[in-house]
Amino acid sequence: MTVDRTRPVDGAGADGTEPGRLYGPEFAADPRRVYAALRAHGDLAPVELAPGIPATLVIGYDAALEVMRDAGRFPRDGSRWQQDVPADCPVLPMLMYRPNTLSANGPVHARLRSVITDSLDRVDTGALRGHVETAAARLVDAFAADGEADLIGQYARVLPLLVFNELFGCPPEIGDRLVEGMSGIFDGTSAEEANAVLNRATRDLVAHKRATPGADVTSWMIGHPAELDDDEMAEQIALLLGAGTEPEQNLIANGLRLLLSDDRFGGDLSGGSLPIEDALDEILWTDPPMANFGATFPRQDVEFRGRVLPAHRPVVISYAAANTDPSRTPHQRTGNRAHLAFAAGAHTCPAKGHARLIASAAIEMLLDRLPDMELAVPPDELEWRPGPFHRALVALPVRFPQQ
Repeated sequence: MTVDRTRPVDGAGADGTEPGRLYGPEFAADPRRVYAALRAHGDLAPVELAPGIPATLVIGYDAALEVMRDAGRFPRDGSRWQQDVPADCPVLPMLMYRPNTLSANGPVHARLRSVITDSLDRVDTGALRGHVETAAARLVDAFAADGEADLIGQYARVLPLLVFNELFGCPPEIGDRLVEGMSGIFDGTSAEEANAVLNRATRDLVAHKRATPGADVTSWMIGHPAELDDDEMAEQIALLLGAGTEPEQNLIANGLRLLLSDDRFGGDLSGGSLPIEDALDEILWTDPPMANFGATFPRQDVEFRGRVLPAHRPVVISYAAANTDPSRTPHQRTGNRAHLAFAAGAHTCPAKGHARLIASAAIEMLLDRLPDMELAVPPDELEWRPGPFHRALVALPVRFPQQ
């Protein structure tokens, strides 16, 4: 099919094709099929993030880099867009304007980001690995004698929260509510209620740490010279939680799934040579935990690569589709970390080193303890959670010799 690059990227193609749907069980089960069909549109494809919520999905690698590096034409503020979106829209909590680094541009972004980067820079990576190993050992001890486990509910989902609570000085009761709210937002189920739960929990954490500061990231952020107010603090905490728990559990779980199901990686599990970093690289290229995100909102119609992008309509980066752009052959990915899983440009993830360390240590600890572990179901029977933004398993059942 020849692409007409003079037409707008609209709710439907000029040839009458329907926009790609980034929701529903079919997309959750096989997003690659959807991305493959969208490539008929070129680097930019019309999609719906939810029923009646149109967007442009950037699926070309070079085009994605260009958008992420051009904050002038592609700012992050979605406040004008959300005025026309129903309050119960399932993707609104993920894309709405918030006073955090993700929504900010220019000097405001630089101020807010400095609080995060300066505070994360104070984290001792050796201590961080120790927190991961301690939490991982405790979780494995709880199911090692059972001979079976769900590595999502009993390991990958719980471990990032335990590490987050430790790093941010967060009491478990508040941490449980933070994850409840964040999980609901990612899934797009009862999103309005989940957003309210998250807002209350983040503000409770800020109040708690203002009253009882300690040697933790929340306290360091509160004490930063930028002097964030309570609302700004709560929003940065929510952002860091969203980046540090949901995508992290998906990175751990998807890495384990690959190691347990792909002979290229799984053959050495019991032999002492664990190719964990290679598996993580593969996942970050082909199945990144955040599949589609980094939404920008042009302030006026923008001509981009011969196409017209409508003002105030979300332009969403498909890290998953861009990473697997056919113009970049698989051999270019070997030993190469130029994937877009952590975004690029001014909004590059400030904690990508921490994220890899946590995932690597979590997987290593589990496989060291249970080297004969295997999937309890065929890989193609694993179920995926719904939602346009993440690549997340419902469960990862395994079995192993009882310990």
